[in-house]
Amino acid sequence: MDLISTNDSATDRQLRLVVGLVVVSASAVLVGVGHAVSGQRTPLSGTAFVLATALIAAGSAAVLYVRYRSTREGISAMSAALLFAIGILPAPWPILATTLAVFALKLPSRQPLIKTGFNVAKDTLVAAAATGAALAVGLHPGSSDFAALAPRLAVAAICLAAVDAGLTAPVLALASRTPVRERLTAQWQLRVIAPAGNYLVAMASLAVWQLDHLLIVALPVLILASQLTYANRLRARTEREAWQKLAQATDELNEVDLDVVLRAGVTRAAQLFSADEVDIEIRQGNVPPRLVRGTSERVTFDGSPGEAPLRSGRLITTALESQDGQADIGELRLRFRGEVNLTDRERYTMRTFAAALCTALRNAATFAETQRLAEQHAHAAAHDALTGLANRRRLQDYAAEVLDERGDAGSVALVLIDLNHFKEINDTLGHSAGDRVLIEIARRLADRAAPDDMVARLGGDEFAVLFTRLPAPALAVPRARNILASLDEPVVLDDMRIVVEASAGVAGAPARGGVAELLRRADVAMYQAKREGQAIAVYARARDTADVGRLALGGDLPRAVAKSEFVVNFQPIVDLTSGEVIAAEALARWLHPDRGSLNPQRFLDSVERSGLLPAFAEGVLDQALRAAAAWRDSGFDLPVAVNVSPRSLLDPSYPDVVAERLAARGVSADRLVIELTESLTLSQLDVVDHVLRALRDLGVRLALDDFGTGYSSLATLARVQVHELKIDRAFVAGMGSPTEEAVVRSTIELGRSLGLVVVAEGVESEQQRRALWELGCPAGQGHLFGRPMPAHRLVATLRRGCGGRPGVLATPLHESGSVIRLPTARRGRTGERRDETG
Repeated sequence: MDLISTNDSATDRQLRLVVGLVVVSASAVLVGVGHAVSGQRTPLSGTAFVLATALIAAGSAAVLYVRYRSTREGISAMSAALLFAIGILPAPWPILATTLAVFALKLPSRQPLIKTGFNVAKDTLVAAAATGAALAVGLHPGSSDFAALAPRLAVAAICLAAVDAGLTAPVLALASRTPVRERLTAQWQLRVIAPAGNYLVAMASLAVWQLDHLLIVALPVLILASQLTYANRLRARTEREAWQKLAQATDELNEVDLDVVLRAGVTRAAQLFSADEVDIEIRQGNVPPRLVRGTSERVTFDGSPGEAPLRSGRLITTALESQDGQADIGELRLRFRGEVNLTDRERYTMRTFAAALCTALRNAATFAETQRLAEQHAHAAAHDALTGLANRRRLQDYAAEVLDERGDAGSVALVLIDLNHFKEINDTLGHSAGDRVLIEIARRLADRAAPDDMVARLGGDEFAVLFTRLPAPALAVPRARNILASLDEPVVLDDMRIVVEASAGVAGAPARGGVAELLRRADVAMYQAKREGQAIAVYARARDTADVGRLALGGDLPRAVAKSEFVVNFQPIVDLTSGEVIAAEALARWLHPDRGSLNPQRFLDSVERSGLLPAFAEGVLDQALRAAAAWRDSGFDLPVAVNVSPRSLLDPSYPDVVAERLAARGVSADRLVIELTESLTLSQLDVVDHVLRALRDLGVRLALDDFGTGYSSLATLARVQVHELKIDRAFVAGMGSPTEEAVVRSTIELGRSLGLVVVAEGVESEQQRRALWELGCPAGQGHLFGRPMPAHRLVATLRRGCGGRPGVLATPLHESGSVIRLPTARRGRTGERRDETG
């Protein structure tokens, strides 16, 4: 048996301790043997003793070695010779013969002293145990009664094999650092077959001895034949098991998971080649090199080769390449703590296993790359390429899942966020800068969102945040404000600080309609926030001017434009003092064949987002100018006011369209008033400034509609050079309140100080008319003077007039030439009274 250093001081101490115990025990046995021999009276045949000693030596020399990891365990025919000696020699001479034979055999071999001492001591103890067992069962040396000899010698053989295994296994386990149980079970078939064969050889030898002592010279031949038989059976069994293990190992490599293949390769290689440790190092394509190390039980390292702990010992390596020598992707290394040389069969098996492992690794790498590409494509299909956020499709899928489970997941709400004036960034700084802004906005929104929320980019400058676990629906608004607060800090681009503002719409999960309805409601709320100049608006059914039927309107728009279903009605604007008509405002209506007359609140958002806005705006403008031309031809040269969508002002070509329509209808530019929606503060955009300046250069008059309802009225007025201010109908209706009246008064005084015409909207009663006149408002419009009507009806109304006066739609507040005492509101700035004549 081979003993090696374990490179482990603690294990080496344990090994020396065990070997020392065996040697001490054997020494004690030899002392007892010497005492027994000195006092023995039974004569001993010197020839038989010498013959037994020689046979034991010959049997010890005929050794078949079986390797287990770095150690070799010998299976010799000594036990056959020892059993023969027990059958012919009286005790304790077989013990002494064994000690002398093994010592004489081992001494010249120049083995380490610890190894020689252990082998001699072990065999001495084995001989003592077998001899003692024979005496205990009443075996009589030299007996010719084989019927009595056979079972007694079998007991000795069993004891011999048990003690031999019991002494050898612990030492080999310590030397190879393996469990004792594993060493006892390793090669268990040989541990059974070899003792049985040696027992039969011993019985045959004793039979020959009984027939004729001279025939015993054939015993070495018998022992040699027995060993050759063992060797052939061992070789055949070892090769059969090796191919079986190789087949099992290659079957286990038929996996597509790279980690599984590497773990199986390490553990199976350690089992197949009985290696102390196995390294598999792979180098494939652009993937960093990887080293996996382990034993037959587990993987001990998996990582970069440069980070692997250093190991000592004997290395046997082979390349991981295919059978044809192609596709070298790494190396398979077997590590042994002692000196081990593989047989030719083992080396061939190693190359075969390496080729199978190479194929498995390539297949796993191919599968991993395929899976990576599939995951990459799936990720790309569900995420925005620029920001990495979820896209609209992923948001819809996730929202559908959440809505299905919302009974257990709390309240659900959606925030739709649209960046204000983002086009200005692209137009001014370029799309690359715009992309960087979008990436930064996406990062901020994602950082502010809760772990269970989903942040998505729906396209362009539109984002969405899905709140999935709200304790109560009312918490959606505070959460939305917190999300938008992340945009307060300016975005820094190349030392430039860019302030990004946004409008957001918040909608709770609907009872019906699913994800589509949730998105629609959030969209409605978001556009409401934009119209009202608010940061956040919450969806309210009462304010939903785009009911579910609006979804179908978008598909009807192309037909409506093509068939001129959009018509324009006109509401007169009158001088509050005289009741004379001084202008008319054009109000578009959609005469839908199925839904009847629809006001702009029902369809304008759909038009703006449909791409048909230019055609719609040009059609309304053309009808308004055609009506102005008709009024002029009828003797009423009235200006016409047209509301313009803020999105039209983003089109640099819009002034050219206006000029073309004016020329086509033969209307002077000063007869056209363009009404701007102040609440959107689009005047902050440079492109809008350019468009408005071009319109003024044409001679078109500008009016600021709904003045006072936006969040930057004065700032807008200071920047946009308009000719008229229009007071929102909400302030006129609330003039009974001191606050609302103060707003109206301040607007009128502001218009007077700037030289602007002020028009009050929503005048419904004579009381409101007189109150406005007393505050100094010169003009107004509302149902008191006339509802919106077609152009030809307005002409008929003007001709009919009021009180026989054409062009007048209300009784004058005073007769022409009368003296009027002005109310306090119409006094001069010095407080002096002034008399005016009508």
